[in-house]
Amino acid sequence: MRFPPLAVVRQKLPSYRIDDIPAAIHEQLNAAGLDAGLSAGSSIAIGVGSRGIANIDVIAGALAAWWKQRGMRPFLFPAMGSHGAASAAGQAQVLAKYGLTESAMGCPIRSSLAVAGLGRTPEGIDVVMDRTAFQADGVMLCGRVKWHTDFAGKLESGLFKMMAIGLGKFAGAQRYHAHGHTMGLEAVIRSVGRQVLATGKILGGLAILEDAHHDTARLEAVRVENMERREEELLELVKSWMPRIPVASLDLLIVNELGKNWSGSGMDPKVINRDIHGNVNPWPFAPRVGRVILRDIHPLSYGNAIGLGMADTVHRRLLRKMKRRPTYVNGITSGALACLKTPAAFSSDRQCLESVWKTTGRLDPSALEIGWIRNTQDLTVLALSENLLSKVLPGLEIEVAAGPRELAFDARGDLLDWLS
Repeated sequence: MRFPPLAVVRQKLPSYRIDDIPAAIHEQLNAAGLDAGLSAGSSIAIGVGSRGIANIDVIAGALAAWWKQRGMRPFLFPAMGSHGAASAAGQAQVLAKYGLTESAMGCPIRSSLAVAGLGRTPEGIDVVMDRTAFQADGVMLCGRVKWHTDFAGKLESGLFKMMAIGLGKFAGAQRYHAHGHTMGLEAVIRSVGRQVLATGKILGGLAILEDAHHDTARLEAVRVENMERREEELLELVKSWMPRIPVASLDLLIVNELGKNWSGSGMDPKVINRDIHGNVNPWPFAPRVGRVILRDIHPLSYGNAIGLGMADTVHRRLLRKMKRRPTYVNGITSGALACLKTPAAFSSDRQCLESVWKTTGRLDPSALEIGWIRNTQDLTVLALSENLLSKVLPGLEIEVAAGPRELAFDARGDLLDWLS
């Protein structure tokens, strides 16, 4: 069976990389004056999430160092809802995997699922917050501002979402996602975030923006009084940097790996053009994708295979690495039950390809239009079938790095990976 030759291509995407991250953070914090009114020796809780943020160890370490220079007692805590299998130990392990340990950060790491009640919002949502953070003298958020994988709005992923679902731990995450079914998740995030701000515990946040190369591109200290408005502005900026697969449509998309470190949904639905409820091609700005083949899971997902249900077929090795508890906890908490469904599974990449191409509508496999990516976060280097090279969308530029050449398989029938 002959598939079309594929070329490895590199997208020409603008870079906004910051070279000296600690210096940029200290400059921002000095200008924002987030320590105003605090006494020496005050305890400062720094909330950090579970995503694979570039340079998060450097960023969190610089934050802790700045507070220590001000005579404060900082500590880090996981602000990640139900992630880490919804356990305190699991969430601490997530931070450790990213290099956020007490020895590396020079401050304590305090992980707990206990929450403090913060009352009810005008919309009727009971709000809770990490109790360890609430008992500190002040809380600072450290989070990436970006598009959310599951909905579109003026406020998506970022500091407000961290105040709601992140600080809410397992109890809050369950409750807020339930309200999201009726109110919409953006409305829930705004409502809960405002309630958390009203406690006076939040000192501000460090907004992290990444460019299309997944490099740290902007670091901004955001004060509480303009956090909601400023996050909307930063979201618009980072959306303008959003990478995409540079063609209008694909018959097949091969994805090397999913993972919680790449996306809250394992694979970014706005890249593969799926949604967490099982709908196909719901996003008009993304390429139309016929079928998705998923090959593996990244080690930093810790066995959480949320998102496998968005694929049409998977390699059996992914199912062997999948851990049901964190996967099911994540899916049930978020309500993304379609993401838990197990697609057709085969023991080799060749079997996945030969089985699924027949469902694309192409009678000749050599006519298939195929894309191949490492994961949904890194789209700087990808492979496109030769018949797509002339169909790159206007305004997007690529250069051919290798090929085109025929797909090659090892003795087990697995693809020889040109993208690694």
